[in-house]
Amino acid sequence: MISGGIRVNVHFLLSSHSSPRMLTVAFLALLCASASASELQASSSSFSGEYGGHGGRRFSHSGNQLDGPITAIRVRVNSYYIIGLQVCYGKVWSDYVGGKLGKLKEISLYPGESVVQVSGKYKNYLRKLVFVTDKSRVLTFGKDRGKSFKAVPLHPNTVLRFISGRSGRSIINAIGFHWGVYPSKHENC
Repeated sequence: MISGGIRVNVHFLLSSHSSPRMLTVAFLALLCASASASELQASSSSFSGEYGGHGGRRFSHSGNQLDGPITAIRVRVNSYYIIGLQVCYGKVWSDYVGGKLGKLKEISLYPGESVVQVSGKYKNYLRKLVFVTDKSRVLTFGKDRGKSFKAVPLHPNTVLRFISGRSGRSIINAIGFHWGVYPSKHENC
């Protein structure tokens, strides 16, 4: 199967009865189908951010999205900042980023529920995160201080697929949000 759900009978293409012209036509059809699937994905993906201050080491959960949709979120906070962050993709938790002090809060999404908007506050560091789901739930972490941001996907029918940003040993410096189509297969944590 090629991305985008196009099935190809490889045995048919490689049989001894295939002419060079038939193989060329089949190859061109596969190439066009693959390009169309890539264009579809690219036209439905977008990025919001980075929100926060400078500094910290870059992190990205881009590989985690292959494990499934976001199914749970853990955020560690103190009185002033977002200290740490971890996200569950399908049944697999991402690496934890940030510091170890502060209070840890975990929220699970319902089966089939997705994040469709993220807002928050930041100054030199991330101070507040508010995740809004397509089931009208509002999941809030942190304190209401600093400069406001609101992140939404650019394309309709897309959801939060993964998070990236920068973190230090004790805090989340900045965060960005990557939007895309909801994966067809998933399981919850």
